[in-house]
Amino acid sequence: MKKVRMIVSGRVQGVGFRYSTYALAKEIGDIQGRVWNNDDGTVEILAQSNDSTKMAKFIQEVRKGPSRMSHVTYVDVQMGQFQDYTDFRMAN
Repeated sequence: MKKVRMIVSGRVQGVGFRYSTYALAKEIGDIQGRVWNNDDGTVEILAQSNDSTKMAKFIQEVRKGPSRMSHVTYVDVQMGQFQDYTDFRMAN
């Protein structure tokens, strides 16, 4: 299982970024995790998958900005250590 933690910077809050990330995970399939807004204006994503090709596509699409209104300037991607998830959700 590949797990990553992403911190996304840019215009990523108030533009449908979390919902679009959720929809992207569902579209690609086999992506589980959580996405939420941070107080500093970034968005944080925990994502996991058994399929490295799907995970690579998910990361690539997040870097492009899954929402039409978003503008991603930087994505910090690190290997993650977190609980296993069985679905992908938007967290509060």
